[in-house]
Parts: sequence; C-alpha cells; structure tokens
Amino acid sequence: MKPLLEIRNVSLSYHTVSGETKALSNISFDLMPGEFLAVVGPSGCGKSTLLNLICGMLPAEEGTILMNGIPPSPGDPRIGYMLQKDHLLEWRSIYRNILLGLEIRKEKTPEKLAYIEKMLDTYGLDKFRTARPSQLSGGMRQRVALIRTLSLKPELLLLDEPFSALDYQTRLNVSDDIGRILKKEQKTAILVTHDISEAISMADRVIILSARPAYVARIVPIRLSLDERTPLAARGAPEFKSYFNLIWKELNQYA
Repeated sequence: MKPLLEIRNVSLSYHTVSGETKALSNISFDLMPGEFLAVVGPSGCGKSTLLNLICGMLPAEEGTILMNGIPPSPGDPRIGYMLQKDHLLEWRSIYRNILLGLEIRKEKTPEKLAYIEKMLDTYGLDKFRTARPSQLSGGMRQRVALIRTLSLKPELLLLDEPFSALDYQTRLNVSDDIGRILKKEQKTAILVTHDISEAISMADRVIILSARPAYVARIVPIRLSLDERTPLAARGAPEFKSYFNLIWKELNQYA
C-alpha cells in the first residue's frame, strides 16, 4: 500500500524586517490511507504551521509534500480542515451551515445531500437541523462542524486542536464521539494537539516535534490491548500510562 501523504525534508522560515525565524527543519514522514496521526510538541513549535503546509496554504521553502503524488494547493478539495473554533454562522440553520461548503463549491449533488442526511440521522443531529448554532452545546457544534467538513468527502482531514475550547468533560466526550465517527467513516486524519492523553487515545502513531525550529524528534506507534478501541476506552488500556510517560519525558526536554 502506498502512502496517501508523503512529506520529505520540509523546512520553512518566517521573514520579517527584523530577520529570519526558522520554524520547521527537515520534517519527513508518511501517512497511510485510513491512518490517524497525532502531532504533539512544545507551544509555538510550528504544529499548526505544519498543517498549513500540508493543505497548501503555505509553500514549503525546502522539501516536498505530495498527496497521492500531487502537491496540495490552496483550497485543495482533497483536504478537509477543522479548526479550533467551529465558525458556524448564526444566521443559518444547522442544516444550512452544513451545506455551506457544498454551496461554495457548487457540489450540491444528490449523492452528497443523501450523505448529509445519513450523517445527520446517524450522529443524532437530525432533530436539530432547523436550530441555530447558539441553541446547541459546544460539543454538538463541533459535531456539526465535522459533518460540514466530511460532507465534502475529503481524502485527508486536518484537525487543529478542535477540542481546545471545550471544558474537560465535554472535551473527553466530544473527542470520543469524533474519534468514533472518523473510524466509522474510514477517514485518514492528522490531529494537532497539546494534550498527550488525547494524542495517545486517538492516534495510531504520535509524532513528537522538538522546540523551534521543529524537527521530528520521535515517532511513537500506539499499540493498545483492547478488543474494541475507542478514545475513551484507550485511556484505560494497560499500556496507556507507559506511552504517556514516554511522550512526556521526550517533550520535557524542551520545557
């Protein structure tokens, strides 16, 4: 099986009147179809910058990024991006918020509309379709944002700390919810997070970035002894604490 995403020796610097700031240095890794990858690292190391490079919003100064052999471009329809805030529009109903991406791309096909209906029903949002975003909890709003993103049928989903604005209990429930949805929909995803437990509980592999200029300090495959792995169940796996300590120790070098 070929990688969906190939990143080879990618580097990036920011240039200002006061000089050059190196953000990323020689980043390399592959992402396989159906894999869930988490990226952790010290605050300000360039985790979100890496996602912006992957989706084509920023050009790499050095190295290559290929998705199925083709470089990504700004607005690449193969890539879905879920941000920290849901960015739902209050003047549109939940259903019309979900339709927004399809309307912009002029892709309101019967197939994609049927897919939305199926997701609304499957994930418990059908009865809220006429509600406004302010009438929903933070967790439900994130579920709406995810369905809006998935409705475009992206091959790769980028998640930039999508649970960071939620309180702890809601965050646990929503990460479990979204983890289950992505597994059911068989989506390939990259999650940027500062939460080690979240990374271990959701990902197949965790990439640890160093302090800026960030390089790949270590890649940790996550293998848990569970009959059925879900993000919440993963936190109770016997190996969970060992993985947490390993990643914590690695990150603590940059504190």
